[in-house]
Amino acid sequence: MTNPTIQSAVDTKTDDLTELQPPTSEAGFADLVAEMVADQAPRLFAVVLELGTQVDAQIVAWGIAFEESAYMVTVDGRNQYALANAEAALKYVRSDANITSSLVWATPAVHTQE
Repeated sequence: MTNPTIQSAVDTKTDDLTELQPPTSEAGFADLVAEMVADQAPRLFAVVLELGTQVDAQIVAWGIAFEESAYMVTVDGRNQYALANAEAALKYVRSDANITSSLVWATPAVHTQE
């Protein structure tokens, strides 16, 4: 993932908040929080089965990858997997001579106001 953010005061478990001073204005703090969320956000992936050579494809599972683990659920919701990493998801889907499984990273859609 990306560079870790600086340890927050929340992690220090201090009872005396009088020692802590806001590092910036309210808007600046919101920007710092948004940066922290962006730095630590997990990545979304799909597990796709491809039939033949680009004949057809089907998404069979969705997953979320964290820095040191991953989680996957099949599209029907019947099976859920806690994984060491996203690539391990491919171990749990079928494959044969005519079916190839692959991990596809999802890119978040950019929404624009009209």
